[in-house]
Amino acid sequence: MDDIKRGFRVVKQNYRIILASASPRRRELLSGLDIEFEVRVLPGVSESFPKNLPVCDVPQFIAVEKAEPYTGKLVENDLLITADTVVIVDNQVLGKPVDAHDAARMLRLISGRTHQVITGVCLTTVSCQRSFSVTTDVTFKQLSNEEINHYITRYKPFDKAGAYGIQEWIGYIGVTSINGSYYNVMGFPVQRIWEEIQKL
Repeated sequence: MDDIKRGFRVVKQNYRIILASASPRRRELLSGLDIEFEVRVLPGVSESFPKNLPVCDVPQFIAVEKAEPYTGKLVENDLLITADTVVIVDNQVLGKPVDAHDAARMLRLISGRTHQVITGVCLTTVSCQRSFSVTTDVTFKQLSNEEINHYITRYKPFDKAGAYGIQEWIGYIGVTSINGSYYNVMGFPVQRIWEEIQKL
């Protein structure tokens, strides 16, 4: 068993992996892959996108955009991971809410219906770049105003796309079904990331 573990570590650590994200959830999920990595976050990284871009392409576009400030700072054997997650409902992109009122608006939009969570991921080395996106369908029950207000007041989901974290109270009481990766809804499709790292 020890030999097998050492073999896996050699395969996985062909690169020095750099996670360019301040998200504690992404750090936790990447740690779950049993690979070593460092976190490197540059200030002022753009998360804008063209208004005419199809909504399903937005997170992948932003993930690639997030990689640009780092590309000149990478050295041989560095592997940079950037990501962006959005919630889409009614062909609208729901990013992070600006305040409690905006969070309540988003939760009312996804209440009682199915929406899509899409995470775009970009893997960058000095010699190549690969990007992809993963989509998960999430269905919520009809949320009451009391439930929405309780969640916002208690959990303050202002750093989460769509104003919710599926791993928190609102996910426990509100999510009725998921079609796709649960971890993708948390913001990091680790199974697909694992597969893509092995391809490199």
